[in-house]
Amino acid sequence: MVVSCGLSNSGIVHHIAYAPSHLPVGVRRLISVRGSVVNPRCEVALERNDDVRSTPAVTSSSVSALEALKTSAADRYTKERSSVMVIGISFHTAPVDIREKLSIPDAQLPHAISELCALNHIEEAAVLSTCNRMEIYIVALSQHRGVKEVTEWMSKVSGVSVSEISQHQFLLHNKDATKHLFEVSAGLDSLVLGEGQILSQVKHVVKVAQGVPGFDRKISGLFKHAITVGKRVRTETKISSGSVSVSSAAVELAQMKLPESSYDSVRVLVVGAGKMGKLVIKHLVAKGCTKMVVVNRTEDKVNAIRDECNDVAIVYQPFSELLSCASESDVIFTCTASETPLFFKEQVETFPTLTSQSQRMFVDISVPRNVDSRVSDLETARVYNVDDLKEVVEANKEDRLRKATEAQLIISEEVHEFEAWKDSLETVPTLKKLRAYAERIRASEFEKCIEKMGDLTKKQKVAIHGLSKGIVNRLLEGPMQHLRSDENEGRTLDEILENMHTLNRIFGLDTEISILEEKIRSKMEKAKNLP
Repeated sequence: MVVSCGLSNSGIVHHIAYAPSHLPVGVRRLISVRGSVVNPRCEVALERNDDVRSTPAVTSSSVSALEALKTSAADRYTKERSSVMVIGISFHTAPVDIREKLSIPDAQLPHAISELCALNHIEEAAVLSTCNRMEIYIVALSQHRGVKEVTEWMSKVSGVSVSEISQHQFLLHNKDATKHLFEVSAGLDSLVLGEGQILSQVKHVVKVAQGVPGFDRKISGLFKHAITVGKRVRTETKISSGSVSVSSAAVELAQMKLPESSYDSVRVLVVGAGKMGKLVIKHLVAKGCTKMVVVNRTEDKVNAIRDECNDVAIVYQPFSELLSCASESDVIFTCTASETPLFFKEQVETFPTLTSQSQRMFVDISVPRNVDSRVSDLETARVYNVDDLKEVVEANKEDRLRKATEAQLIISEEVHEFEAWKDSLETVPTLKKLRAYAERIRASEFEKCIEKMGDLTKKQKVAIHGLSKGIVNRLLEGPMQHLRSDENEGRTLDEILENMHTLNRIFGLDTEISILEEKIRSKMEKAKNLP
């Protein structure tokens, strides 16, 4: 299996003028000679000839659908190893209007996992949906078909066409998928490098998905390890120190655009007092803002924030006063979970003209956006959204790059550790198959022995049975030991996997193919039973 990401056969990326080396694998922003962004979407391609081969005629009605599948051109899929993959979009690859259409509300995440795992070639799944990304992590029984099924599912639930999704989609699998999630959790793939909110969002995925069928051993293990990596990177590199969150970047951006670069005499409105709203308020206070109006559905959260911010005048207003408050404000921060805009062009153009500055400033850090895109057409308004925060991100670049380099060394270690754990899982089916194979032979020979020996007492039968068990256990002791990872034995993972493949060949276990066949069979049976 080959992954093509706009690479030539020699592996050289064409049309590159600048590709920062610190950006995460698979989502590096490839800048063409003309200065435009080259889409880093990856497409799965097969090394072998994809021409459709003729399918042998089925001469017996007893031939199962799976057996027919194995003798057809689709045989290549049953012989693939299952893969951990990530299929998604992010601010690197898609504008905010595409991201907001594909975003999935928290309440729908368990249902999304269930729907994904109901697809024919998806075994496990998890969804990471934030304002800057919508990424689907899966264990796929077939890379090619898994990508196709997930992309079609994304189209179905969002209303965005498959072709449009494909223009902005990126794809990584196995080690690269692991590395990407670790970088995401560590804040290395965030718009604001090292921001802490993404780690909380990764934790939230685990919390919501725990116990949901399909959030199983590999994907669950991947996300839990990503949380460990995110914590370690922040502790050891201090990458989260300073202004490294979307909310803090929003406050800094607004300050940069103010006439006097100060909040001293500016009328500030914050819409929403949830997690993001609370962070915006705290960063405003840190920047010297001593008075603001907060519009929220209830006053409880605003009171709690007021208690934490001493010597700051925080005035609460209900949502019914939203437009009135906005018309009297110079800078408006919007950070709610509303799925429809709160401000439309027709409303904003009725607001009175400002005397302190030429344009009323809207800083919208919500996805979906709280401020309709047409508001920016007004001469009296200036609208910034999450994509505009890149201006703030450019500050202190040298320090961020140094910390990112340190973080990459940690991530490389953690990727190796996780991949070793994941690969070691491959030996488990072989251990079970080998023991089952030996047990079948032992049981058969034991029965033959008992028949030949005639009348035996119960004690004699037990002794012979114990003898047969003991012989099998002693014979399996060596092979079993060589399939287990034991630091005291000094075996490398490569040696263990080679031992596994050798035993598969010697005893004809065909472990991986058999497992995939069983899983595909199960998927087919479930599909038949659906109403």
